[in-house]
Amino acid sequence: MARRLPSQPPVLPGFSFVHILGSGGFADVFLYEQNMPRRQVAVKVMLNEVVNDQVRQMFQAEANLMAQVSAHPSILTVYQAGVSADGRPYLVMELCSAALSERYRRERIPVPEVLRIAVRIGSAVETAHRAGVLHRDIKPSNILLTAYGHPVLSDFGIASTLSSARDEEAVGLSVPWSAPEVLLDETPGSVTSEVWSLAATVYSLLAGRSPFEVAGGSNTSAELIGRIGRAKPQAIARPDVPASLEQLLRRAMSRRPEQRPQSAIELVRELQLIESELGVAQTPIEVAMDDWALQTVGDLEERTKVRAVPTGAAAASRRRRRRQALGRETHEAVGTVLRDPSLPPRLSRSRTGAPPAGPQVLIWVLIVSAVLVLGLGAAAIAVLVRAAGGGDIPRVAEISAVEQDGAVEFSWDDPGIADGDLYRVQVRDGESSIQGSPSFRVAAVPGELVCLTVSVNRDGTSGEPSAEKCLDVQDGG
Repeated sequence: MARRLPSQPPVLPGFSFVHILGSGGFADVFLYEQNMPRRQVAVKVMLNEVVNDQVRQMFQAEANLMAQVSAHPSILTVYQAGVSADGRPYLVMELCSAALSERYRRERIPVPEVLRIAVRIGSAVETAHRAGVLHRDIKPSNILLTAYGHPVLSDFGIASTLSSARDEEAVGLSVPWSAPEVLLDETPGSVTSEVWSLAATVYSLLAGRSPFEVAGGSNTSAELIGRIGRAKPQAIARPDVPASLEQLLRRAMSRRPEQRPQSAIELVRELQLIESELGVAQTPIEVAMDDWALQTVGDLEERTKVRAVPTGAAAASRRRRRRQALGRETHEAVGTVLRDPSLPPRLSRSRTGAPPAGPQVLIWVLIVSAVLVLGLGAAAIAVLVRAAGGGDIPRVAEISAVEQDGAVEFSWDDPGIADGDLYRVQVRDGESSIQGSPSFRVAAVPGELVCLTVSVNRDGTSGEPSAEKCLDVQDGG
């Protein structure tokens, strides 16, 4: 089939066109030079013939979603977005290379390098999920390389938020890397379908082909969909790929979502264990440790309204320290006014050490007192608002734990979560995870004490955590 000619590059104020980089079904990508600051950038421009209100909305959604998560070191950076003079929406992005999507087809990429890429891209996927974003098109060609060789996830063009994914119709798919439940229209996308796509992508980088592609055989979309539904991928057939890695990828591509790792971070942790098995250093997990890092300004304002108020002895102690600190601040503020040599002479101390009783002294004291009273009042209002807003998120009542096959399986009953709610799982002395499944598996060794808490996460805000559940792993002997 003949390829179409690229569209004309638009005139963009502050940018100079260099040359075409690539073409797709809905957009062209051009190389521009930005005038200030001086740098080369990739500009993705929608085609005139496909631009309509719906496409504009999709393009705007892509810009907003990528801007929301592109601070992550393994997500392509978006600098700006706009509409050109001829009406075509465009995105200005970090200039990266698509060499990886060509390289894996023609040469064997070393296993440790593939694992490093997998951990970094898995961290990016987990970060997007924690921000409430599904990518929905994870595949090798959407992994680009920065000028320093760092892999980044690109093209959130058909991404959607976790909360709206359930209600959307099917979208354009990259069949070889799409989970069976997505291909069969059982779901438009989920966390576990993204885990499937991530595993299929890692498999492809190792095998040089997609998991259900038959080398030298017929690989039509219908045939691929049939093989994906049967969940029997071709063997990787590389002696340097450990059996544990191939088994993990097969499990992550299970036909049944509940049999897969239940989050990207869970898959990433298992990939790190395989790195250790191979004797290479574990690639660090790049996930924001603080909730505020994943929130917009508006979200931060909402979070201050619903955060639970500390209770018990610790909270009482903090209140006493706060009152003492405010008392010291008041005393020091008044003392500063009375001691400040820059003030008029009448405000300095008298020879006897007592402050003069002039009207200016009283004015300064009243100003300081008013500021402190306003501050205390605002703090009290904030505490009351936070206390009033934090009770609507359900709390997990009880967690059960059983030891099984060298791991601890934690599970809990649904406390009455709403559509879009997720569980935030926190392992003691470990990292937290966001997931939809009411169970969590932790690898453990005999003699280890494994402890876990669970809270319900709603719109980026976590409710009150459950009581901590611990299990002392018994020695098999």
